[in-house]
Amino acid sequence: MEEIIFPNQIRMYRRLRGKSMQELADYLAMSLSAISKIEKGYRRVDQEQLIKFAEFLECPIQNLFVNEQSSQQDVVLAWRREQERRNKINEKNGLKTLGAGLRQIRNEKNLTLVEVAENSNMTLSVYHRIEMGQREVSEKEMKNIAKALKMPLEDLKEQIKVLDEKGSLEEIIQRNDAKYKILSTPRGAISSFENASADDTQISVYGIAGNNGDITIDFENEVNKIARPSCLKNKKDAYALNLCTRRLGNLLSSRSVLFVDPYEPVATGDIAVYYADENTVKIVSVRESDNGQLYGTRWQPDEKIVFGNDDIKKLHRVVFIKL
Repeated sequence: MEEIIFPNQIRMYRRLRGKSMQELADYLAMSLSAISKIEKGYRRVDQEQLIKFAEFLECPIQNLFVNEQSSQQDVVLAWRREQERRNKINEKNGLKTLGAGLRQIRNEKNLTLVEVAENSNMTLSVYHRIEMGQREVSEKEMKNIAKALKMPLEDLKEQIKVLDEKGSLEEIIQRNDAKYKILSTPRGAISSFENASADDTQISVYGIAGNNGDITIDFENEVNKIARPSCLKNKKDAYALNLCTRRLGNLLSSRSVLFVDPYEPVATGDIAVYYADENTVKIVSVRESDNGQLYGTRWQPDEKIVFGNDDIKKLHRVVFIKL
């Protein structure tokens, strides 16, 4: 599952609901230390955890994100100060040079972020943060990255050193700094940190409201086009879908756009598109029963859809959400 880190209002909503940090920790089966770091915006959260936060706090997911217009000013300023502090630490540790070097070499080899991330056994968001110079890298991770770039580790380190000495990385570092400044501004969008950078191609949007909270799709008639996020670059079969339903409860705005990869495996905690038939889909939150059986959940009214072996092929994973 993709992981994100974001400036949040979890603590504010927890206190408004009269809930203790211990109650929240018990609900998510996490330590108090982990909850504290998440509330401060220092620790990463996966999609399943994010949904559970919203469920526990009884609020839409988008309300958990710091927003320039509606959030308390001290929360926004605290987040900005933390990002500036980390940026200085990363610069001091040479992470910006490393990230820029990896990006330069990856581009020279005509490899995508997705390809290197997958072949390095990392999520896209983690590898993207490395190239942005915002995450430390262990020796084991460097070996995996070198393997993904199809070169010996020592050669990779030496090439980055040579590029740095030639001044070839300065432009990339400056671009990363400018992009990071934009991405670290609280805007209240799921996965905005990792996915705000999109290529110039467009992706088709489908879906109109159907019966019982279902969505009707006609692939012969797109309803819109939208910028393709970088996580779906070169994936020709990917598409976007208007949410236009309240069957996920208040977790997401009905105006949200879901970006779908039909070939990405679906797992517990994902949001997925389930094809009831060729033109009718149900948006579900994927869960797992005690016996390991996957099922989909919808609300308003509550509904549980148990997936058989053949049904797994009818599930398309939502990989990115634009609120």
